[in-house]
Amino acid sequence: MNVDFYEKVWMWVAGVIIAVFLAMIAVSAAAYGIRPPSRIEMIDPAAVMADPRFAQQGVTRLPDGRVQATMVVGMFFWLPAEIHVPAGTPVTFRVTSIDVTHGFEIAKTNVNTMVVPGYVSQLTYTFDTPGEYLIVCNEYCGTGHHTMGGKVIVEARP
Repeated sequence: MNVDFYEKVWMWVAGVIIAVFLAMIAVSAAAYGIRPPSRIEMIDPAAVMADPRFAQQGVTRLPDGRVQATMVVGMFFWLPAEIHVPAGTPVTFRVTSIDVTHGFEIAKTNVNTMVVPGYVSQLTYTFDTPGEYLIVCNEYCGTGHHTMGGKVIVEARP
Protein backbone atom coordinates (compact mmCIF):
# COMPACT_ATOMS: atom_id res chain seq x y z
CA MET A 1 0.00 0.00 0.00
CA ASN A 2 1.40 3.36 -1.01
CA VAL A 3 0.40 6.28 1.23
CA ASP A 4 1.28 9.75 0.08
CA PHE A 5 3.79 11.68 2.21
CA TYR A 6 1.31 14.46 3.07
CA GLU A 7 -1.34 11.94 4.13
CA LYS A 8 1.21 10.37 6.48
CA VAL A 9 1.97 13.81 7.93
CA TRP A 10 -1.71 14.54 8.56
CA MET A 11 -2.26 11.09 10.12
CA TRP A 12 0.65 11.72 12.50
CA VAL A 13 -0.66 15.20 13.33
CA ALA A 14 -4.12 13.77 14.10
CA GLY A 15 -2.56 11.04 16.24
CA VAL A 16 -0.49 13.57 18.20
CA ILE A 17 -3.55 15.78 18.80
CA ILE A 18 -5.51 12.80 20.14
CA ALA A 19 -2.59 11.84 22.40
CA VAL A 20 -2.35 15.42 23.72
CA PHE A 21 -6.08 15.50 24.50
CA LEU A 22 -5.91 12.16 26.33
CA ALA A 23 -2.88 13.39 28.29
CA MET A 24 -4.75 16.56 29.26
CA ILE A 25 -7.68 14.50 30.54
CA ALA A 26 -5.35 12.27 32.55
CA VAL A 27 -3.48 15.24 34.05
CA SER A 28 -6.68 17.09 34.99
CA ALA A 29 -8.12 13.95 36.59
CA ALA A 30 -4.95 13.20 38.57
CA ALA A 31 -3.63 16.65 39.43
CA TYR A 32 -6.81 18.66 39.84
CA GLY A 33 -9.16 16.00 41.16
CA ILE A 34 -11.63 16.42 38.31
CA ARG A 35 -13.76 13.33 38.21
CA PRO A 36 -17.16 12.40 36.86
CA PRO A 37 -19.96 12.45 39.41
CA SER A 38 -20.14 9.19 41.29
CA ARG A 39 -22.48 10.12 44.09
CA ILE A 40 -25.88 8.98 42.88
CA GLU A 41 -28.84 9.63 45.12
CA MET A 42 -32.21 8.49 43.87
CA ILE A 43 -35.71 9.62 44.84
CA ASP A 44 -39.25 8.76 43.73
CA PRO A 45 -40.45 11.80 41.72
CA ALA A 46 -44.08 11.13 42.67
CA ALA A 47 -43.26 11.18 46.39
CA VAL A 48 -40.77 14.07 46.58
CA MET A 49 -42.96 16.25 48.79
CA ALA A 50 -43.51 13.39 51.27
CA ASP A 51 -39.83 12.41 51.34
CA PRO A 52 -38.15 13.70 54.53
CA ARG A 53 -35.13 14.92 52.51
CA PHE A 54 -37.35 17.39 50.60
CA ALA A 55 -40.35 17.83 52.90
CA GLN A 56 -39.06 21.25 53.93
CA GLN A 57 -37.54 23.36 51.19
CA GLY A 58 -35.37 26.36 51.88
CA VAL A 59 -32.10 27.23 53.54
CA THR A 60 -30.74 25.55 56.66
CA ARG A 61 -27.46 26.16 58.45
CA LEU A 62 -25.53 22.97 59.16
CA PRO A 63 -23.65 22.41 62.45
CA ASP A 64 -20.26 22.80 60.74
CA GLY A 65 -21.17 26.33 59.54
CA ARG A 66 -22.02 25.44 55.96
CA VAL A 67 -25.38 26.27 54.44
CA GLN A 68 -27.70 23.86 52.65
CA ALA A 69 -30.36 25.00 50.18
CA THR A 70 -32.99 22.35 49.45
CA MET A 71 -35.08 23.03 46.36
CA VAL A 72 -37.79 21.29 44.35
CA VAL A 73 -38.41 22.16 40.71
CA GLY A 74 -41.48 21.53 38.61
CA MET A 75 -43.21 22.86 35.54
CA PHE A 76 -42.93 25.97 35.83
CA PHE A 77 -41.78 26.85 39.34
CA TRP A 78 -38.98 26.67 41.90
CA LEU A 79 -39.72 25.82 45.53
CA PRO A 80 -38.78 28.10 47.14
CA ALA A 81 -38.68 30.81 44.49
CA GLU A 82 -36.34 32.96 46.59
CA ILE A 83 -33.60 31.95 48.98
CA HIS A 84 -31.31 34.02 51.20
CA VAL A 85 -27.73 32.89 51.82
CA PRO A 86 -24.73 34.55 53.49
CA ALA A 87 -21.74 35.72 51.45
CA GLY A 88 -18.46 33.86 51.90
CA THR A 89 -20.07 30.64 53.13
CA PRO A 90 -20.20 27.40 51.11
CA VAL A 91 -23.79 26.73 50.02
CA THR A 92 -24.72 23.17 49.09
CA PHE A 93 -27.66 23.08 46.69
CA ARG A 94 -29.78 19.91 46.74
CA VAL A 95 -32.30 20.00 43.90
CA THR A 96 -34.75 17.46 42.48
CA SER A 97 -37.51 17.50 39.87
CA ILE A 98 -41.05 16.22 40.28
CA ASP A 99 -41.95 16.03 36.61
CA VAL A 100 -39.52 16.52 33.68
CA THR A 101 -35.84 17.29 33.16
CA HIS A 102 -34.92 20.86 34.08
CA GLY A 103 -31.72 22.86 34.09
CA PHE A 104 -30.52 24.61 37.25
CA GLU A 105 -28.36 27.62 36.51
CA ILE A 106 -27.51 30.60 38.66
CA ALA A 107 -26.62 33.56 36.47
CA LYS A 108 -23.18 35.17 36.90
CA THR A 109 -21.79 32.00 38.56
CA ASN A 110 -20.56 28.63 37.40
CA VAL A 111 -23.50 26.86 39.08
CA ASN A 112 -25.09 24.80 36.34
CA THR A 113 -26.51 21.28 36.51
CA MET A 114 -29.23 19.08 35.08
CA VAL A 115 -32.13 18.22 37.36
CA VAL A 116 -33.48 14.85 36.29
CA PRO A 117 -36.63 13.28 37.79
CA GLY A 118 -35.73 10.41 40.09
CA TYR A 119 -32.33 11.81 41.03
CA VAL A 120 -31.01 14.38 43.48
CA SER A 121 -28.59 16.92 42.00
CA GLN A 122 -26.12 18.30 44.50
CA LEU A 123 -23.41 20.92 44.12
CA THR A 124 -21.64 23.42 46.36
CA TYR A 125 -20.78 27.02 45.61
CA THR A 126 -19.48 29.95 47.65
CA PHE A 127 -20.91 33.38 46.79
CA ASP A 128 -18.25 36.02 47.43
CA THR A 129 -20.21 39.07 46.30
CA PRO A 130 -23.50 40.10 47.96
CA GLY A 131 -26.42 40.78 45.65
CA GLU A 132 -29.24 39.15 43.74
CA TYR A 133 -28.57 36.21 41.45
CA LEU A 134 -31.17 34.89 39.03
CA ILE A 135 -32.01 31.17 38.99
CA VAL A 136 -33.02 30.02 35.53
CA CYS A 137 -34.05 26.76 33.92
CA ASN A 138 -31.74 26.30 30.96
CA GLU A 139 -33.35 23.09 29.70
CA TYR A 140 -36.58 23.47 27.72
CA CYS A 141 -39.29 21.94 29.88
CA GLY A 142 -42.54 23.01 28.25
CA THR A 143 -44.59 25.97 27.06
CA GLY A 144 -44.18 27.93 30.30
CA HIS A 145 -40.41 27.42 30.42
CA HIS A 146 -39.70 31.13 29.89
CA THR A 147 -41.66 32.02 33.06
CA MET A 148 -39.44 29.97 35.38
CA GLY A 149 -37.42 32.29 37.51
CA GLY A 150 -36.06 32.26 41.00
CA LYS A 151 -33.62 34.31 43.05
CA VAL A 152 -30.66 33.73 45.29
CA ILE A 153 -30.18 36.76 47.52
CA VAL A 154 -26.66 36.83 48.91
CA GLU A 155 -26.49 38.91 52.06
CA ALA A 156 -23.35 40.53 53.41
CA ARG A 157 -21.96 39.04 56.57
CA PRO A 158 -22.74 41.13 59.64
